[in-house]
Parts: sequence; C-alpha cells; structure tokens
Amino acid sequence: MRGDPVTFAERLTRQVTIGAVTNDLFSVPPALTVGFDLDMTLIDSRPGIKAVYDRLAAETGVFIDSALAVTRLGPPLDDELANWFPPEQVPQMADRYRDLYPHHAIAPTPAMPGATDAVAAVRAAGGRPVVVTAKYGPNAELHLAHVGIEAELRGWLWAEAKAEALVEWGATVYVGDHTGDVRGAHRAGALSVAVATGPCSAAELRAAGADVVLASLEEFPGWLAAHTSQAA
Repeated sequence: MRGDPVTFAERLTRQVTIGAVTNDLFSVPPALTVGFDLDMTLIDSRPGIKAVYDRLAAETGVFIDSALAVTRLGPPLDDELANWFPPEQVPQMADRYRDLYPHHAIAPTPAMPGATDAVAAVRAAGGRPVVVTAKYGPNAELHLAHVGIEAELRGWLWAEAKAEALVEWGATVYVGDHTGDVRGAHRAGALSVAVATGPCSAAELRAAGADVVLASLEEFPGWLAAHTSQAA
C-alpha cells in the first residue's frame, strides 16, 4: 500500500484513466464526499469543554483557566493539559477528562449555526458527509447523536493526520475552522473550505492557504451548490 497521501490531481487522473478504459469518461463521475471537522465547525463545544475543565480542576485542586482553554480548541487534548499539569501527569489527567466528558460536556453543547443544513446540503447534492476530528471518537459520537447529525466519523486525528481518513474515504472537500484543518485538507489533496467560527480568524485561515473562507456554515449550502454546478 502506498504510504504517501493521494493528491486530488492523482485521484482525478485515476478517474479519467478508468473512464478511458471504458471509453466513457462520464461513466465514472467523481463521488462527492465532504469531510467536516467537529469542534467549532459542527458544534459549539465551548460550554461543555469548559464544564469538564472546571470539574477536573475541582477534583485535582489544580488551577485551570477554562475560559482561556476554550478559546484555543482544535489541537489534541494533551496539548492543552500540558499547560496545567506536569508531563508525567498528562496521560492520567487526559483519561480522567475523557471519563468526565460524557456526563458534563454533551448536554450543554449545541450545533453551530447552519451545521445541520450544511450536512443536509451534502446529502441533497448526492454526496456523503463524514466527520474527521481530533476528539476522542466515542465522545464525538455522543455529540453527533445529541445534535442530530448522522455521518461516518473518525476520531483522534489532528492536522495533517486527518488526511489518513480523508484519503481513505475519497473526500474532495474538507471543512474546518482551524489552520490545522487547512493543512489536513491539503495533505489529502482535498479542497480546504474554512469557516471563521473557531479560534482562527478569516485572515489567519487565508494565510494558511484555505481555498475558500466562509463566515460560518450558514454560507455553506450556497457555496456547495455553486461548487457542484461548476463541476458538473
């Protein structure tokens, strides 16, 4: 198996080659698979995550500035915990955080504005929505169920590592709110659609190389309609 990510151009070449073999280039249209990040893209997880950090701080007696922590969501949990605990305690604290999470973080966490419509727009276009997140998979599944979003999901993948799932699923678009999501999309050869609803500003997302920057997912259905009509 090839270890390097497959670029969008390589996928397109393969599709054209298959079509040439059948003498019908249009018999094998590229499938529309759209990947979405989770935190601050599909869900506003700040209230729930803050509650978990506050609970962890109360249990351990260690100060955690939960209000600050939720302004920089995106990177793996261990990266944030390393700001508050010595390195040798981080794995244990991460396990405790994940244990507390279902009881304190799911109920307070709403869908982001436009999230359910964005996923529905992918399906309406004949596509498949998938979710690729750095969050622990079982907790991510609880969030999707809580807000009523159905999609295949892969957890514990951050930044460039997200390309693993995006390439496997053949995603041609990846939607996220962080510069790490931009890197993951490009690593997979997918179009990077960024939403300025998380810790990174629109300017930061553009500077990171996002192909499209939207104010929020409320703009996504209109963008997708234009994108698919141009590809047709």
